[in-house]
Amino acid sequence: MFAKHRFLTGNVQSGPDQSYSEMSMLRECPRLPVAAAPPLEYDNLLFEILLRLPPEPSSLPRASAVCKRWRSLVSDPGFVRCFRRHHRRSPPPLLGFFGQGARGMAFQPTMEPPNRVPPGRFSMPPDFRFSILPGARFHSKILGCRHGLMLVLQQKLKQVVVWDPVASDQHRLAVPPGFDTSITPIQGTVLRRAGDAHHFQVVLEGSDKQQVFACIYSSETGVWSDLISTLLPYEDCMYMPMPLNSISSVLVGDSVYWMFATIQRPIVELDLGRQSLALIHLPVEIALCKTWNLMVMRAEGGGLGLLSVSDLTAQLWKRNTDSDGVASWVLGRTIELDELLSLNSEEQIDPEIRGLAECNNVVFLSTGMGLFMVQLESLQFKKCSDPSAAFFGHPFETVYAAGI
Repeated sequence: MFAKHRFLTGNVQSGPDQSYSEMSMLRECPRLPVAAAPPLEYDNLLFEILLRLPPEPSSLPRASAVCKRWRSLVSDPGFVRCFRRHHRRSPPPLLGFFGQGARGMAFQPTMEPPNRVPPGRFSMPPDFRFSILPGARFHSKILGCRHGLMLVLQQKLKQVVVWDPVASDQHRLAVPPGFDTSITPIQGTVLRRAGDAHHFQVVLEGSDKQQVFACIYSSETGVWSDLISTLLPYEDCMYMPMPLNSISSVLVGDSVYWMFATIQRPIVELDLGRQSLALIHLPVEIALCKTWNLMVMRAEGGGLGLLSVSDLTAQLWKRNTDSDGVASWVLGRTIELDELLSLNSEEQIDPEIRGLAECNNVVFLSTGMGLFMVQLESLQFKKCSDPSAAFFGHPFETVYAAGI
C-alpha cells in the first residue's frame, strides 16, 4: 500500500521487482507543475460560481468591484442573459411598484439598501401620459407588469406598448379589430414563456353586454390571434361588465384570470394553450356578502386562489378539483388584519387591496395608516414610505442586473 502511494505521487524509484506496466506508466505520465493554478483562474468555473449569486440588485455590482476580470465577466451581455435565465424558476426580487403619486405615475422602490433601486431608474417614457382619474379617456393606462415587462394602453392612439423598464426597449402594437378603445373596457397582460427571454405574448380582454372576448399576440409570429369569446350569464347581460380593478389579473399555470364587476362577479379564465375562455363563479359565502374587495391570486401549493378582505379580516380561498373532475372552493386561512398590522378597529376603515406581486405572494393593502406590503405565507409585513402612491399599484418583479 505504501509503495502504491509513492508511485501515485511520482516518487517511486525503479527496482528489479517493478513490473513492465508500472515502469511504462511512470515514463508516460507527465510531471505535474509545482503549483497548480488557483481554481478561480479557470473562467468556466468562475462563470458557474458567479452565476449562482443571489438574484439581488447588489450581487453583480459587488462582484464587479473585485477585479477587472470579474467585472469583464459579469458585465458581458451573454453572462447577464444566463444569470437571468438561471434564476427564472425562483421568485424574482420585488424591486418596487409603479403607483400614482403626487408627481404622477412613478416607480416606488420597496427594497432596502444596498438592493434599493433609485426611483428615477425606471422613469416613464415622455409619451406615457397618465391621469389621476382611473377612468379618464385618451390617457395612458397601465394594464399590468409581469416577467420584467410592462403593458401600457394608449387609448387615443389605439395601441398598446410593451415596455422593458430595465433595457428601456419598447414594442408598439395596434389594438386588434373588435376592441374599441373609446368605449370598450379593456384589460390586458404581458408574459414570457418559461426560459424564453426573447419573445413575449400580449393578451387583451374586452367585453360588452353579451360576451367577454380576448385576443393573443405573439412576438414570435408578429400577429394577433382570432377573437376568442364566451357568453355572459343572463343576469349580467343587462349591464356593461367592468373590470373589478385594474390590477386583478393573475397568471396561474397556462391560464390568465380576471374578475368583473357584474351581478354575478365571475372570474374569467383564458387558457393560453387551448385559446379558450370560461367563467368561474365565486364561493357562495363571498357572493352572499357582496364584498368588492377581492383579488384572484395563486393559491398556496399551486392552483387558482382568491383573496377576500372584509371587516378587517382577510380570507384565502383555493379552488380544488376532486377525482370526478368537479371543482369547488375551499376556505384556507383567515387573517385578522387589525391584529397583524396593529390597526385600530374602531377608527380604521377596511383595508383595500391595491396590488399583488404574484411571484412573491405579496399583497399591497391601503389603510388609513398608509400602504402596507404583506407576505401572505409568512405574514411578514412592511409599510411603504410613500403613502400617496397607493391609488393603484403595479408591482415590478424582475432580476435586475444593470448598473454594473
